[in-house]
Amino acid sequence: VQLQASGGGLVQPGGSLRLSCAASGSIVSFDRMAWYRQAPGKQRELVAERTRGGIKNYADSVKGRFTISRDVFKNTLNLQMDNLKPEDTAVYYCYVIRGDYTQWGPGTLVTVSS
Repeated sequence: VQLQASGGGLVQPGGSLRLSCAASGSIVSFDRMAWYRQAPGKQRELVAERTRGGIKNYADSVKGRFTISRDVFKNTLNLQMDNLKPEDTAVYYCYVIRGDYTQWGPGTLVTVSS
């Protein structure tokens, strides 16, 4: 499965962005789909994840501001990001797991700055 992320860009603090990760095939069978991010000089961290059963988990730093969702008709994993803060600046990656198969998307840059 090929993954392609989009939606990144420059936004002012308090603004919103919506990231999308488009898969080349069906996403219904993925056991887990997630968004990670990596800020300059920092380790990659989990931002949000969604299990096949619909359970969603979020990093404490984004709870109440970010929402993960999927669209099985468009085969996309989405991340709605509201009330963005400068500390959200990072490259965001989508990640999928199906059994032993794992795949990272190429990443999309989000910059939050005034």
